[in-house]
Amino acid sequence: MSGTRRAAGPAVKKKPGKKPPRTRKQKTLRVLKWVGITGLVMALIAAAGFVFLYRSIDIPDPNKDFETQTTKVFYADGKDEIGSFAVQNREVIGIKEMPEDLQNAVVAAENRSFWTDKGLDPKGMLRAFLNNSTSETTQGASTITQQYVKILYLSQERTYKRKVKEAILSLKIQRSMSKTEILQAYLNTIYFGRGAYGVQAASEAYFAKDAKDLSLRESAVLASVINNPSKFDPANGKDSRAALKLRYEYVLDGMAEAGNITEDEAEKAAKRLPKLPEQEVESRYAGQKGHVLAMVRKELVRLGFDPDEIEGGGLRVTTTFTEKAMQAAEEGVKEARPEGLSDKELHVGVASVEPGTGAVRGIFGGQDYLQSQLNWAVSGGQAGSTLKPFALVAAIREGFSLKDTFDGNSPYILPDGGDVENQGNESFGSAVSMIKATEDSINTAFIDMTLGMENGPDKIIKAMNDMGLPGKEANQDLHGFPMATPGLEPVTGVALGSATVSPINMANAYATLAANGEAAQPYIIEKVTDADGEVRYRHKVDSRDAVEPDIAADVTYALQQVVENGSGYAAQELGRPAAGKTGTSTNSDGDVVSSWFSGFTPQLATSVVYVRGKGAEPLDGYLEPFFGGTYPAQTWTAVMKRDMEGLEIEEFPEPAYVDGEAPSPGHSPTTAPPKPTKTPKPSDTPSDTPTPSDTPTPSETPTESPTESPSSSCGLLGCETPTESPTPSDTATPSGGATRTPRPRGRRG
Repeated sequence: MSGTRRAAGPAVKKKPGKKPPRTRKQKTLRVLKWVGITGLVMALIAAAGFVFLYRSIDIPDPNKDFETQTTKVFYADGKDEIGSFAVQNREVIGIKEMPEDLQNAVVAAENRSFWTDKGLDPKGMLRAFLNNSTSETTQGASTITQQYVKILYLSQERTYKRKVKEAILSLKIQRSMSKTEILQAYLNTIYFGRGAYGVQAASEAYFAKDAKDLSLRESAVLASVINNPSKFDPANGKDSRAALKLRYEYVLDGMAEAGNITEDEAEKAAKRLPKLPEQEVESRYAGQKGHVLAMVRKELVRLGFDPDEIEGGGLRVTTTFTEKAMQAAEEGVKEARPEGLSDKELHVGVASVEPGTGAVRGIFGGQDYLQSQLNWAVSGGQAGSTLKPFALVAAIREGFSLKDTFDGNSPYILPDGGDVENQGNESFGSAVSMIKATEDSINTAFIDMTLGMENGPDKIIKAMNDMGLPGKEANQDLHGFPMATPGLEPVTGVALGSATVSPINMANAYATLAANGEAAQPYIIEKVTDADGEVRYRHKVDSRDAVEPDIAADVTYALQQVVENGSGYAAQELGRPAAGKTGTSTNSDGDVVSSWFSGFTPQLATSVVYVRGKGAEPLDGYLEPFFGGTYPAQTWTAVMKRDMEGLEIEEFPEPAYVDGEAPSPGHSPTTAPPKPTKTPKPSDTPSDTPTPSDTPTPSETPTESPTESPSSSCGLLGCETPTESPTPSDTATPSGGATRTPRPRGRRG
């Protein structure tokens, strides 16, 4: 039988052999393999993401504040600085103006791989990442390029999103700018403390010098403070100074390691910090500078400069002000001003103007600008008899002469039956010359003079306007500061001075006489250049022949007699030819509200006013004596002595005694010998301005931007013209006085 042979027992399946266990090495290789694969994938994803971000993130517009430069305001010499306007205190300079020691010190302090890295420090970034992830303290690893990018383009927030954007922008900046350009931009941008942005401002703030003049030690200090300006500013105490010393040594060591300086140089410099000048704790608006800067800002706006450019455009503004004239005004006021009266209550305004050009050379605005922004050199007060010289110009134009005579008796009966009195109701006779009327400030003679001309008040106002005294309404088109004479109305008493006048305008109008009749618009800015040195504005003198030279000479001669023989005798102390006029003014209640002296030499015209409170509070009973020939004249003399120091003594032209046909009869020169004159004592000072019953009470609060309202009440001698105008925050506007109808009495002068 055939068939397949069966095995002797059941079939047995073979089991596969066991693999030997993996070794540790094999396990490690396996893990590394998958880590490598995962890492490669992640790297590819990261690279793709980075490429995407690099292409999608554009360099943004710079943070505007960090592109600004400080606008600087200079005296007339164009060198000495008055002050500045700034968003951030910064002045951009070139890398050539930054010493090599400074450049090397900053690199040693902030980024020692700066010259070789690509704008990033990967090791430092990883180190900072690990530290910040495991510690409560934060650590930075930004390169100089990254710091520059963060400041100029990004915010200061501490987020990884911002850090990634910072890294990408740093790479882009690195490709678009050279290392030198990046360092220059960084040093013009970074904050050094003390309000200083950029190395030039920092050099001035810490060492009172230009960056180009910094020494090795000084450079190392500035490089040190970048890391933490508050912590390392030695002005903040012993701890800060000690911390600075350690940081300073670190910077010097880094410079030595880089081969920028020798070990010996580093060791020698590290022994001590450089001398740092005592820090001045002073606002740029403190004192009188604040008044000047406020005027300059207004004028720049009027000239068409954008406020943003004024604050941060790096303009260079050369003004008309001289340091000598500014000091003369401040020191002169301090010398002559009565002691014991608060500068919050008694205000003095001073202005000095150059004849022939209108350049405002010096002002004293009153109280420290930080205490009060009201500038009394602009606001002024009621003018009193300082307006009488304009009546002389008008009268001589009409045919009167210095020798013609006018009624000096008191009282003077007006056509409407009212009257005007001289101070103390003193009579000087029925025929006093124009010179005598001016010398003794005889009110009745000036009323007679005004009435002796057809439309006399209008002609006096025309003389004022011709000589530079503006009309009653503010004209911002002519000047950076408001130009107006509130209360200037064509009334019989116009020359007696109820109008409110700015000392700047008054000095400028008197300067017309000093310039032999040539008038000019007052101005305060000579030139403006931009950050690139391009001239953006240059002033052209706006002058004109306003008064015939012979008439100017005659009026000047009459005003010289005020100094030589009359109420302005205090100005004799100047010791050189001077002409001027005193003035006081009263309100409708008979209270003295202002006291003046305005005068000039051939080289300079200066006007001084004393007022109280908000500009209309009584001086009598408070300031004694209150006559213009006392404190105002003494202040004028103290100011002008300083102004005239070092200048040649110049003479005024001789009087021409211009003589035309008198416009009205009864004014022929007297043949009687003139009354002997004497140098009066303060108590003898004659009347300057009467208080007529129907003379207006002008705005009692001088303002920097007056706006006239329609006249509410007018009489033969004046109108009450209330003035509504913005008032500085530290003053209130009082109500105007009421018009009275009783007989007018004499104003005191």
